[in-house]
Amino acid sequence: MAYLDQIAQAHRTIETAKTWDGINAESVARMRLQNRFQTGLDIARYTAKIMREDMAAYDADPSLYTQSLGCWHGFIGQQKLISIKKHFGSTKRRYLYLSGWMVAALRSEFGPLPDQSMHEKTSVPALIEELYTFLRQADARELGLLFRDLDAARNSGNAIKEKEILNAVDNYQTHVVPIIADIDAGFGNAEATYLLAKKMIEAGACCIQIENQVSDEKQCGHQDGKVTVPHEDFLAKIRAVRYAFLELGVDDGLIVARTDSLGAGLTKQIAISQKPGDIGDLYNSFLDCEEITPENCVNGDVVLNRNGRLMRPKRLASNLFQFRPGTGADRCVLDCITALQNGADLLWIETEKPHIEQIASMVDRIREAFPNAKLVYNNSPSFNWTLNFRQQVYDAWEKAGKDMSKYDRAQLMSADYDNTDLAKEADERIRTFQADGAKRAGIFHHLITLPTYHTAALSTDNLAKEYFGDQGMLGYVRNVQRQEIRQGIACVKHQNMAGSDIGDDHKEYFSGEAALKAGGAHNTMNQFAA
Repeated sequence: MAYLDQIAQAHRTIETAKTWDGINAESVARMRLQNRFQTGLDIARYTAKIMREDMAAYDADPSLYTQSLGCWHGFIGQQKLISIKKHFGSTKRRYLYLSGWMVAALRSEFGPLPDQSMHEKTSVPALIEELYTFLRQADARELGLLFRDLDAARNSGNAIKEKEILNAVDNYQTHVVPIIADIDAGFGNAEATYLLAKKMIEAGACCIQIENQVSDEKQCGHQDGKVTVPHEDFLAKIRAVRYAFLELGVDDGLIVARTDSLGAGLTKQIAISQKPGDIGDLYNSFLDCEEITPENCVNGDVVLNRNGRLMRPKRLASNLFQFRPGTGADRCVLDCITALQNGADLLWIETEKPHIEQIASMVDRIREAFPNAKLVYNNSPSFNWTLNFRQQVYDAWEKAGKDMSKYDRAQLMSADYDNTDLAKEADERIRTFQADGAKRAGIFHHLITLPTYHTAALSTDNLAKEYFGDQGMLGYVRNVQRQEIRQGIACVKHQNMAGSDIGDDHKEYFSGEAALKAGGAHNTMNQFAA
């Protein structure tokens, strides 16, 4: 509804009440526009539609991939979207990612924890709600600035400017974007997964990512010791998430099925199999087994029948069973196909390095069954991007017959190589990795899980070095505040960013001329007006 129509509607409501003469219809319209989303479910339905449209656009043109950055606090997510709107004018195809790793490391009441699902599971929906609270506040702040400009245009009699601002209000683009939210391995059985998924959706999540590890043995995707579950266990959790979406009326909610099988060599369970070739039999076919006879069979052995031969899966001292080495890619393909057959919308293949052809080799096989299969890919800070891509270039050049005598493949991370042709070629491949991966390997969404964890550490280290060193206050002013001013960072006016001006507007709505406002002549934020 257009701004002027909102005012007219509010005016009719006020007139009907008869005793609400002190309520201003335009102020009501402004508050409604500043609070467009009433509930998390409103957000989930709105953002699910955006993701579905983006997926269809990507199917038609793989250059239209999407991106996100991981967040661990509402303010961080808010600033990302404010920056995106400032630099690109649109939030289209840009999302947020909620990383379970960062929740564990930064949000748990236990303090920093490893990525093993030991943190409070309620902290995940709490962070989703927090992120959307900050994004909605960004809307309220930006619209509030437009309303102030509108008042100024009217007071100066500038009808052209007034019309321009009204058009900007009517075509306002919200900061609210999709969040891909990490539910780890589901925090328990399928019922626990369903209950947590409901909380996440009610907080605003339109897209939930779940992995095929054992919930109580869960490890970070880039660490050792990962243990997967049989397909039926994982599919039950996918169905649980789908039921949660449907129960809450988010019919086009999205599920990202993540497989950790490429780096997971262990399973806790032997899958149930009813007949040869079923999904349980296929899962068990990857187990590392040895043939046994009645003579070498011991009490407690698990025995499989493989084509009439009795086979004993190799069991470790931890009571876990191991898969045959070299079967990870085959297991990933099977995981992905079965997930898509059972309601997943997107796939996530956790890899140990960023290598497009490695990813594509699996996606090509998946697409034989599902031609439109699409990936969410973790552009992880756990990878040494510089070293990986320099080694990829080294290998390609060596294969092409180039003289590589001036390069030491094991030492390519050294700064001594930074200005070489090899390093420049590697950096170019890193620059185009997302576009190339979208085109070649079916990657619809690229994300970085932990960017602000690392940027916060780096910027804090640089500030501490100068501020507590001989630069003193200049270390802050030169490298922080002056850069905020020069680059137009909204947070230089931190009182405005925290909602002070919104509060002043409300005081004026509620108390009129008697309002005691904070944004007067003595507010030091006025020093940044220029």
